[in-house]
Parts: sequence; C-alpha cells; structure tokens
Amino acid sequence: MSDHIKKLQIAIEPLRQQIINHKVYSAITELDDLRVFMQYHVFAVWDFMSLLKALQNNLTCTSVPWFPVGSAVTRHLINEIVAGEESDIDQNGDLKSHYELYLEAMLQSGADTSQIEKFITELKLSNNLSTSFEVSDAPQAAQDFVNFTFKIINSKKDYLQAATFTFGREDLIPNMFHSIVSDISKTFPEEVSIFKYYLERHIEVDGDHHSNLALQMTSNLCGENEVFWKEAELATIQSLQKRIDLWDAVYEQIASKKAILN
Repeated sequence: MSDHIKKLQIAIEPLRQQIINHKVYSAITELDDLRVFMQYHVFAVWDFMSLLKALQNNLTCTSVPWFPVGSAVTRHLINEIVAGEESDIDQNGDLKSHYELYLEAMLQSGADTSQIEKFITELKLSNNLSTSFEVSDAPQAAQDFVNFTFKIINSKKDYLQAATFTFGREDLIPNMFHSIVSDISKTFPEEVSIFKYYLERHIEVDGDHHSNLALQMTSNLCGENEVFWKEAELATIQSLQKRIDLWDAVYEQIASKKAILN
C-alpha cells in the first residue's frame, strides 16, 4: 500500500469510526425501523451506481467509434467492478444490479419504495435532480447526499470520483448492523431474507476484492500528484460527513417514531 493511501486513511479514520459506531444501528430493533433505514439508504445505493458509471465513462471508451482511453490496467479495474455491481447474482442465481436487488429487498420487507421510484421516473423524464427531488418528496438528508455525489461526478475529475468511491461508500456498514439484520431475520425470515443476502453479498464482493481494485484505481489516478491527493482527501472527508448526516437523519426519524408510539 502506498504512503499516499496510508496518509489518506489516517486523515479519514476519525470520520470512519463515527460512521461505524453510529447510534443509528442500535436504534434498529424492529422491522419497521429497518424499513425507515432502507427508505433513506436506497438513495445512497442508487447514487453509488451513478458514481460508478461516471468512472467508467471517464476511464474507458463508452461511445462509438471506439478509441483506447487511458491505462489498460485502469480500464480493467473499473470494468471488473462495473460487471460485479451492475450484473451480480441474486439469491436465486439470476443476474441483477445491486440497486435492483435492494429494491426487491425493500418490497419484500414492506419498506416504502414510492419516493425512490418517483425520483427515478421523474429523473428519466427531466434529467433534473432538483425537480426529481421535489416530485418524489425525498428526505432532505438523502437529497444532500445525492447532490454531493453529483457535485463530484460533475467535477469530471476521475481521481476525485475514484477516491470518494473507494473510501466513502458501502464498506462502511459495520458488523454490528449485520448482526442486527440477522436477529430481525430470525423473527421475520420472509421479510428480510433478500436484504440479508444483499448485505452478505456486499461483504463477499465489495469488502475484499472490489475494495482492493478500487484502492489500486485511486492510486493509479492520483499517481504522485500531491495536489490530486490533497483534493482527494478533502472530497473523501466531505463524503464521509454526508454519510454521517444521512445516518443522523435516519436515527432522528426512527427515534421520533418510537417516541410517538411510547
């Protein structure tokens, strides 16, 4: 591992620990709590795919006529990650993107998919995030999270996209959350089995192999450029703070629901 990577990891570790130890996880004790979590988290799952495709567009040739773009090593890295995220296998062995798998998990659990579905439907028509958020009435914290991701996407800086993809995303869900989902799954196996599979698949695919590929990709793109590494560090810090803000909002909604019921 390069010294640059180690330095960046040290800089972001306090924020990572805040996310891994966030109080939102222990607040999820019932199926209804998990549903609230999923209704926010699905926006992060979707924009993760958008960030991934932005990287593929920047690092490979996705138009016709074809021309070789950048390093063949970097092309291989991003194409391998895309294949795994965009066309992975579901619990039945069928090919599916992680976003589509997440939607299935939401439907199985009884979580409300109307906001994300209205958002996607409007975005296809208008290609306008603000309008789509307004139509869908998406949670403000989810809007802020997605808007930051698209700020990075629209920067057209592949090294920033790679850094936030590598250090600010789905590997941040802690073991404690997996244990909580497993416990809920024991009580509600017919409602949580797909979500449990989704998490297990993320550990298997993203936690090890994809993480190593992403680290290598970020190192390749930043190279020995100190300005790139500094920008990457700042962008990653901002990305992690947006995740904390998202989890704060989920916690507040779960806590307020419990307060009303009690």
